[in-house]
Amino acid sequence: MKHIFIVNTVAGEQSCLDEVKNAIARASETIDYKIFTPSSAKDNIAQIKSYLESHSDEEVRFYACGGDGTINKVASGIYGFPNANMTVLAYGSGNDYIKYYADLQTFRNVEKVMQGTEKRVDIMKVNDRFALNATHFGLDSVVAKMMNKIRRFPIIGGAMCYPIAVFWAFLTGMRTKCTVYADGEKLNDGNICLCTVANGRFVGGSYKCAPRSLNDDGLMEVCLIKPVSRLKFAILKKYYTEGTHLDNPKFNKYIVYRQAKEVVIEGGKGFCVSLDGEILEGERIVVENKQQAIRFVVPKS
Repeated sequence: MKHIFIVNTVAGEQSCLDEVKNAIARASETIDYKIFTPSSAKDNIAQIKSYLESHSDEEVRFYACGGDGTINKVASGIYGFPNANMTVLAYGSGNDYIKYYADLQTFRNVEKVMQGTEKRVDIMKVNDRFALNATHFGLDSVVAKMMNKIRRFPIIGGAMCYPIAVFWAFLTGMRTKCTVYADGEKLNDGNICLCTVANGRFVGGSYKCAPRSLNDDGLMEVCLIKPVSRLKFAILKKYYTEGTHLDNPKFNKYIVYRQAKEVVIEGGKGFCVSLDGEILEGERIVVENKQQAIRFVVPKS
């Protein structure tokens, strides 16, 4: 098997390239490997696809060395290639997707990752792009846009950028005009506070948005929060963080929850969604779940 490490040299607060090299050198298992350091997201996906197209007879494991954005690009790159699987070395600032399985330290142990067990997991096709963890919009899109602006800044970047972006969204993005359909059912009447379509369970580093999610069952978890006051949202935020918001009767009239194979979002000019933290703009967004289309390696526990 060929092992290819995709290193995002700007994930988190500093490059993880040296850490990846040191981890490989310390591993007791000798492997046939390459390290790719793509210069952009587009280059990342293209490099993966190009390699797989020219090595179709070779079993290849890709390691996403970074955060959720890097994980997203690796999953997008290997989609449709039966000879490829993927896993993660967690060096990013978020790493929401892998919290479905284990703590970050487990995904930073290169030997445990190399010796892991393969699972087949779902991936969302979002227009012509992909999301492995979550497609979310409304307040979350405002958060993602702000995060992308400030994540490299000193002091307010890194782990601090998400709470700062949330605070900005709390001031400016409490209402978004769009209509959401889950398997043909209309879920709202024109405005939302936020909506998450998820296969994973976490967004934003600590928010357990989809506590009931199974990432291999062919169904996406759709959680729509209707427009609410800032005070009501501040109260709801505690339960949204804990993952108890779906079971709390206090919020029944504010939350619409469904499971679906397809979600259609109709927005206006300038509407956008966040795909694992990456922004996609479009007036009509179609999210289709592709069941067990990705081979994902979970570290040895």
